[in-house]
Amino acid sequence: MWDKLKKRWDVDNGWDVAVILIVFACTGFSVMYAKRGLYHLIGLNEDSATWLRWLVAIVIILPLYQVLLLMWGWLWGKFDFFWKFEQRMLSRLGGLFRKRS
Repeated sequence: MWDKLKKRWDVDNGWDVAVILIVFACTGFSVMYAKRGLYHLIGLNEDSATWLRWLVAIVIILPLYQVLLLMWGWLWGKFDFFWKFEQRMLSRLGGLFRKRS
């Protein structure tokens, strides 16, 4: 599995793979706690409308994830990797909205 991830992410060693996985984990936990706090701050809870929770998640939480991913990547010394990762992901998302002929 490590070799497959090294090849996919174009990194040199297993330590780089471990750091990348740690960054993803830290970002996930950070977003989870931020989401709880944000929902509490604006008064959303389990009884709130599902569509409203989804709207907040898409409009606020998704961009927050991208920022936190870059922040954690920078803290762990992998900013360049995650910056390229973000660019690839955003270009793919942009492709969803392009008109196809």
